[in-house]
Amino acid sequence: MLTLEAITKSYGEKSLFENIHALIDKQDRIGLIGINGTGKSTLLKIIAGFETADEGKLIHPNDYRIEYLSQNPPFDEEITILDYIFSGDARIMKVLRAYEQALYNLEQNPTSEDAQTLLMETQQMMDKHHAWDASTVAKTVLTKMGITNFQQLTNKLSGGQKKRVAIAKALIQPADLLILDEPTNHLDYDTIVWLEKHLTTYPGALLLVTHDRYFLNHVTNIIFELDHGSLYEYKGNYEYFLEKKVEREAIEVQSQQKHQNTLRRELAWLQRGARARSTKQRARIERIDDLKEKTFHTDKANVEIQVGSQRLGKQVIELENVSKTIADQVLFEDVHLLITPGDRIGMIGPNGSGKSTLLNIIANRITPDSGIVHIGETVKIGYYTQGEEELDDDMRIIKYIKQVAEVIQTKDGNIITAEQMLERFLFSRPKQWSYIGQLSGGEKRRLYLLKILMQEPNVLLLDEPTNDLDIQTLSILEEYIEHFPGVVLTVSHDRYFLDQVVDELLVFDGNGQIEHVYGNYTDYMATQIETKTAEKKRPKQQPKRQQERKKLSYHEQKEWETIEDYITALEEKLDRLASEIVEHGSNIEEVQRLYEEQQRTEQLLEEKMERWEHLSLLIESFQQ
Repeated sequence: MLTLEAITKSYGEKSLFENIHALIDKQDRIGLIGINGTGKSTLLKIIAGFETADEGKLIHPNDYRIEYLSQNPPFDEEITILDYIFSGDARIMKVLRAYEQALYNLEQNPTSEDAQTLLMETQQMMDKHHAWDASTVAKTVLTKMGITNFQQLTNKLSGGQKKRVAIAKALIQPADLLILDEPTNHLDYDTIVWLEKHLTTYPGALLLVTHDRYFLNHVTNIIFELDHGSLYEYKGNYEYFLEKKVEREAIEVQSQQKHQNTLRRELAWLQRGARARSTKQRARIERIDDLKEKTFHTDKANVEIQVGSQRLGKQVIELENVSKTIADQVLFEDVHLLITPGDRIGMIGPNGSGKSTLLNIIANRITPDSGIVHIGETVKIGYYTQGEEELDDDMRIIKYIKQVAEVIQTKDGNIITAEQMLERFLFSRPKQWSYIGQLSGGEKRRLYLLKILMQEPNVLLLDEPTNDLDIQTLSILEEYIEHFPGVVLTVSHDRYFLDQVVDELLVFDGNGQIEHVYGNYTDYMATQIETKTAEKKRPKQQPKRQQERKKLSYHEQKEWETIEDYITALEEKLDRLASEIVEHGSNIEEVQRLYEEQQRTEQLLEEKMERWEHLSLLIESFQQ
């Protein structure tokens, strides 16, 4: 086991945590949570030995091994994937490296006797150190992570591939404690689910920081919370933590009230003219001084977002026959998408399937290879990108925000200043005059999010917003989206976030096709599982029986709720096209383009009308 004894850490005048005590036992599965900037990553680095504490010590056996995966793992660009995976000073890693090198040498020189001899020697070493299982596990983990060319140089990998390789390395290194800092960042759904299952069988202890609440709930059995410099421990998963945190905060409020009552009585005693003539009286006065200095943390640091947005007209965004190919890979083709007011659309699919590219096309940052993107006149886009703009480390926080707006209006017409908004985003008045360079990575993301929202957009594009944001900020962002009067399109692999904010999905299959479905992420996955289960259970060569239905399915109900608005939008578009055809009567090419668009819209309208009629008949049959 590993013990943290009185660990304290500060940076300049900023105290991260003080006098922390904790115990990490073997087989513990610990999730570390807290607001960005509270020192989560710093605490991980102290435990891993990459930083030193100002005070306190770590106590563990001499042979205690710790494996640490940082958010941005360093890479030696001139080595192969297998060399990187098997790096480390553990004896079994050295044996694996020697064997893989000997195997590679023989493949390059099949007739070399020296290469054959070396391979036989390394095979004997593999037998002696029981390393074959480790080799199999390593290659299995790499394959599950989507890495199949083990001899590829690491400098040829993308950022997402490097993260997968780094995770694979961390998983196979022999360790008593595995520390993972945001392991799910930039991983797709399938990889995250596989990692969840794999970690349940990990032989050592786990300590991880993640914003993925489903992952946290499924993997952990202990929660450490960093809050105002103190560490609180909860013996359970994330769901248990939420329940107990409410109880702790309630007790804190009660303690503060009792403290205030005691202090009030003691101050009244002083004001009655008590004189410090006796030792007893002097002790009481000293106790009053101690009471005055005692602090409580009962003010919840919530990111309250009440920003309004500019009025959004009926015409929002429409994509017609949009296609895009990058490096000979067809990301998508002939995409038709009509976005109407109030839409909440999530984009899911494998990494590299074109989700961010489609967002960039909608934001007019990338031009499609073919097709047209229509943007309504009243649309004002706020785009939260995956890699935020380069923030000027030498600029003060308050100046960065005031570049956007010094005041904004809330939905109810009230005025909020930039200083007030920063406070609601957990940047206190004194901290607002700090330089951006003093912020943690997560705090910079929170600041960047505030900048986007202060632009008062009515169409919000979010590309992986959950990466690097703390759970508290995410919860309030979810609440903001719930009350946001505009349109939201988001790319995310965070299942919990998608469940909270979207009711439609664009599913990218990675082969150029996009499926438009209704419902949130859990609804979609449940449908997929039901379909696969039904296919397995269906008897062969037997006619499919139509099960009697009594109501619309969830997806049909969602479609029914929106289809009339969709039809209205198409009818309004046809009216607009008819007017534009008349206006461009002398421009034959433009009239031809408008006419073709009119034909496609009429066909789409006809399909929607037929669908509306089908759903109407279904509803009538249920009512009989």
